[in-house]
Amino acid sequence: IGRMRAKQDRAEDKARQRGMVILVHGDAAFAGEGIIQETLNLSQLQAYKTGGTLHVVVNNQIGFTTSPSEARSSTYATDVAKMLQIPIFHVNGEDPEAVAQVVRLAMEFRREFQRDVVIDMYCYRRRGHNETDEPEFTQPQLYRAIKKRKSVREGYLEHLLKLGGVTRDDADRIANEHAQKLETELSVARSESYIPRSDISGFWAFYIGGREREAAEVDTGMNKAKLAKLLEVQTELPEDFHPHPTIERTVLKPRLEMARGQRPLDWGGAEAMAFASLLDGGLRIRMSGQDSERGTFSHRHAVLHDVQDGRTYMPLQHISADQAPVEIYNSALSEAGVLGFEYGYSLDCPDGLVVWEAQFGDFVNAAQVVIDQFIVSAEEKWNRLSGIVMLLPHGFEGMGPEHSSARLERFLMLGAKDNIQVCNLTTPAQYFHCLRRQVLRVWRKPLVIMTPKKLLRHPAAVSTMDECATGEFHRVIGDVVPDGRQEVERILLCSGKIYFELEEKRKELQRHDVAILRIEQLYPLPKEPLKKLLAQYPDETPVYWVQEEPENMGAWRFLRVHWGDRLYDRLPFAGVYRQSAASPATGSFSSHKLEQEKLLSAAFGDV
Repeated sequence: IGRMRAKQDRAEDKARQRGMVILVHGDAAFAGEGIIQETLNLSQLQAYKTGGTLHVVVNNQIGFTTSPSEARSSTYATDVAKMLQIPIFHVNGEDPEAVAQVVRLAMEFRREFQRDVVIDMYCYRRRGHNETDEPEFTQPQLYRAIKKRKSVREGYLEHLLKLGGVTRDDADRIANEHAQKLETELSVARSESYIPRSDISGFWAFYIGGREREAAEVDTGMNKAKLAKLLEVQTELPEDFHPHPTIERTVLKPRLEMARGQRPLDWGGAEAMAFASLLDGGLRIRMSGQDSERGTFSHRHAVLHDVQDGRTYMPLQHISADQAPVEIYNSALSEAGVLGFEYGYSLDCPDGLVVWEAQFGDFVNAAQVVIDQFIVSAEEKWNRLSGIVMLLPHGFEGMGPEHSSARLERFLMLGAKDNIQVCNLTTPAQYFHCLRRQVLRVWRKPLVIMTPKKLLRHPAAVSTMDECATGEFHRVIGDVVPDGRQEVERILLCSGKIYFELEEKRKELQRHDVAILRIEQLYPLPKEPLKKLLAQYPDETPVYWVQEEPENMGAWRFLRVHWGDRLYDRLPFAGVYRQSAASPATGSFSSHKLEQEKLLSAAFGDV
């Protein structure tokens, strides 16, 4: 912090001497200290207010061996953009000056009208798909013509030589210097002592990636009275606003009672309180997803609709006079497109909570390409950090194979070098602290939360205001029955919704010899916290991982790889799960109930 303050002071002094405008990136999590983001003069500052995106298509015509006639149903690759009523520039890639002119024109249009622009740079691959490819196998006529053409550099150089602005010797000298620089950098990169240079700078300079153990913990609690006020203010609507009576009865009134300590916090109340606490602290929130304003399961109601005139009101936008911005949008059911956009947004918003929520966690299937190519691998491939949050409703409740599984196993399989965080939480307080921790820590990693459906209104899935005010996030939660640990003959490990069913079954069977522990953060795997909890139980006590998913899904195989058949070399380890299957869940509710009962019985050894 001290170094950042000194750096900020020096930057501010230099900027003032040069008559520059200072953009300060503020963060209440760091005692209100600002971090210099960038210095701009007034004309440059205006460009920062410009909307629209410049899209450039490097149109080399051939996709490996697929020609344009086989790849498109229209003349131009950019014809799809005609529906947006925006300019589409087609330019010859062999003419550098024309390309530069079009770029300038496109940027001027974007700046003036704050709309998208598309540039279709028509060109070709001189050597096919790569240097070892033989493109004449499939495009013989095209590549006979290409071979006769000079390179872009040579063609442009001839043009410059005719103008007399440069000599052949000057051009060769520039080319040789550039080639020598590339060779030098290549030699350095190939040396055994080479350490890749970090290019994390600007407003990302304050944040870190790497291993979780290198990131300092933060206090995610908050003054209890303040939290209560932040929740209560969300129940205060304009006098002329008329919410739906059911929402008033089932959402607004209960949240007011939660704020006043008259009833425990449910999932929606804890989320609303977490959001408000971040906004009040100067940390922006952006959320999108199918039904995200209301919530697929009607637990959020972040945007209210007047029943008389249809106008909307978002209580989160009225937390305090100087709060941070909040944006919550319903999106199209286009998971790859929406998650891709929010991931891109997170790259320019390290100090905010950027969230994508799936309508059902199963729908994350359609966004898998964004997850694989960018979210889980960008830090290792490009040294790019992101704090994107994915909320994926997950839980087996007899709703069928397309509405049960958020594919927990896929995220765990992709976990390496602490590249992501994967949580399956059981209490509203845990959710509250998890959301705040995501923004308040300087450690920036994508966060995947298997969010509940049934637990949104489960009478046991509640928390107190004190647990949010003075508590913290627990990666592992011990048994709620602390007595008789030496009498325990069976230990059940689980995460998420199944915990409450196991607890209910334990009470029904009066199995005081069974302990139930919850792993709330599945990745990075909390080995040490779990080891401390298990140290309370006798050696050779069998431990069982219990999951709702089939054997080939869920967390079982991931845990088996990490732990083998013994936990910490002293406790036998096995699993309880559904039979391996190609489909995540049965489509029959009655079959689901039979499977679930069999699963719970097996967890307690009653096979």
